[in-house]
Amino acid sequence: MSVGQAKAPIYEALKKYRSMRVVPFDVPGHKQGKGNPELTDFLGEKCLSVDVNSMKPLDNLVHPVSVIKEAEELAADAFGAKHAFFMVNGTTSAVQAMIMSVCKQGEKIIMPRNVHRSAINALIISGAIPVYVNPGVNKKLGIPLGMAIDDVRKAIAENPDAKAIFVNNPTYYGICSDLKSITELAHRHHMYVLVDEAHGTHFYFGENMPLSAMAAGSDMSAVSMHKTGGSLTQSSFLLINNQLSVGHVRQTINLTQTTSGSYLLLSSLDISRRNLALDGKAIFNKVSSLANYARDEINKIGGYYAFSKELINGDSVFDFDCTKLSVYTREIGLAGIEVYDILRDDYGIQIEFGDIGNILAIISVGDRALALERLVSSLSEIKRLHTRDKAGMFDHEYINPEVVMPPQQAFYSNQHSVAIQNSKGYICGEFVMAYPPGIPILAPGERITQEIIDYIAYAKAKGCFLTGTEDMAIEKIKVVEE
Repeated sequence: MSVGQAKAPIYEALKKYRSMRVVPFDVPGHKQGKGNPELTDFLGEKCLSVDVNSMKPLDNLVHPVSVIKEAEELAADAFGAKHAFFMVNGTTSAVQAMIMSVCKQGEKIIMPRNVHRSAINALIISGAIPVYVNPGVNKKLGIPLGMAIDDVRKAIAENPDAKAIFVNNPTYYGICSDLKSITELAHRHHMYVLVDEAHGTHFYFGENMPLSAMAAGSDMSAVSMHKTGGSLTQSSFLLINNQLSVGHVRQTINLTQTTSGSYLLLSSLDISRRNLALDGKAIFNKVSSLANYARDEINKIGGYYAFSKELINGDSVFDFDCTKLSVYTREIGLAGIEVYDILRDDYGIQIEFGDIGNILAIISVGDRALALERLVSSLSEIKRLHTRDKAGMFDHEYINPEVVMPPQQAFYSNQHSVAIQNSKGYICGEFVMAYPPGIPILAPGERITQEIIDYIAYAKAKGCFLTGTEDMAIEKIKVVEE
């Protein structure tokens, strides 16, 4: 990592711009906050004064030649990448740009089915064809694992014409596949490796962390700097490596990313990159120790299981991200989503998500020991007050899908609406997912089974926030006319 990491070119250019007291006759129309006093009172004059448009001194995200270009180079150096793109449409746009950069219509991409919806959306936009590797499932926890090497090898053997392999690193629950072996295997067969590292920013800066995509030699990675790195929501990096063309990837990004890049988001990426490059080891040592402390304390309560590296099996759980505080709740007779709701409604604690059997608390740069003490004591009290018989609880999160049609074909086909409870046997034309985490229960082109219908009904009954269907009540589903 170079000594230049102390610089933050976008941030420095914005400070200089603000000091010049420029009279604005460009967009945005609030004119440094003067046109919207309520918003200025709420967000602050300093914030509104740098919510500005692209101009020569501040460069242009679509075609950077000065301060954004320099900031990209510093980010690439910090992450050990060939190039880093600043993304202001979220990691969703980074994931889509990765897939669309290497896969044309009709070309295959090997991926686990427990991908974020953004990856399947990219298939709908591009017309690429998924070859799903079903992740293993931990029977006790009911959660999907990583991709086993033998399953990847089999997918490659059966689809030697596939253009790329897509990998989650880590999953929402903290589970990592053997990324280095998958990358080497893919490269031997002339396939790109694209990595969703939405939850893996800290892998690049902490010590004793799972291997990052760039260190593994993967070709591209989408990194949510805002999730664990401290930047503003919706700001991310797209990293590229190896022989990929920077110009081609930028053109692909510009197909969907805004031409009005927010300087609030851009400067937050710049400042956060500098912060992690200079102090990341200390920051994430603290994060790890806080998470490990909370995990140990939760396991002492009994009834809960805060899982960690003991799950490692050298293959489908090749490594585990110890900063993820994932907790199995079914033994106390409560679905994760029920614990999630009780924590928020009765204790004023907002965790990342609750699903059928687990909760996840994200521990990152902004957490403090006192807040974790409060979480642990609240979970202890919830167990004391709310434990009940676990009989009749749904016991798994992940259902292997039956894929019968490419996502793009299904999404754009003639469709009609049916009640979800009467949809068995039809081909799904849209998504159904709990958000977060945004991993589809059903995606376009998949056969609807009774098990899936039962799962959706159970998730609704337990209070999961379901999304994806045209019907906002999630009672009807669009199916393909056959």
